[in-house]
Amino acid sequence: MKRKMIAFDYDMTLYDHATWSIPESASRALLKLKQRGNILVLATGRDMDNYYSRDMINSLNMDARIEQNGTKIIAGNELIYDHRMEKNLLGRLLDYGIAKQYCLGVTAGNYDYYTCPDILNDIDIRRFGKCKRNFKPPELIRDMDIRTILFWGNDDQKTDLEEHFPEAKFRRFDVHGADVMEKECSKANGLRLLCRHYDVDISDTFSFGDSMNDMEILETAGTGIAMGNSCAELKEEADYVTTAIGEDGIWNACIHFGLIG
Repeated sequence: MKRKMIAFDYDMTLYDHATWSIPESASRALLKLKQRGNILVLATGRDMDNYYSRDMINSLNMDARIEQNGTKIIAGNELIYDHRMEKNLLGRLLDYGIAKQYCLGVTAGNYDYYTCPDILNDIDIRRFGKCKRNFKPPELIRDMDIRTILFWGNDDQKTDLEEHFPEAKFRRFDVHGADVMEKECSKANGLRLLCRHYDVDISDTFSFGDSMNDMEILETAGTGIAMGNSCAELKEEADYVTTAIGEDGIWNACIHFGLIG
């Protein structure tokens, strides 16, 4: 069977927030896919080098990673693409967040740099029962080489930001937060780059996702698969909708397409 490139979003596609773990059936599917010689790709908005993500890398055993929505691409252990946000845009986003009391910022390394950190503190307490963030002043990131930032807030605030920053896009990853990146950045661009790197035709790719920051990569992949727990907009655009993450969604889709048996 011709090898495929198969990309997986992380949160609520591979990693279930209901159990804080990867379902056993998804782990079995990844192992079988790997044994068949396929190229497995993690496609996430996360920076897998920061303090709350770095321990997860080894357990995933991926061949490549599309991180921070396509601004950081790793093939094997080689960084093959690295895009940084334009400093003027970053500064204006921070200034606007401070002026409007919006929560904008980034987790970099071991620290969290956010305007209005109390907003994120409250969101974390509602989601996780506690906040374990290591907050530092957001001004410190003005001179850092940042790839993407995050916005935490409601849809009216998100719409306001979109109107004031047409050169950026704001892609929801859940009801609380959105990835913020320059217009040209996407997980889809990362998939195209990895196809060239591994000499795989785009028609031989599959992509799994659950939220709006997965829209472009699902549209670009040969087969785009939305999880059963996905937002409605993603399900409408996907080639196939599998069951939810907690209902063996990864495994069931791989069986459906004959990727494993």
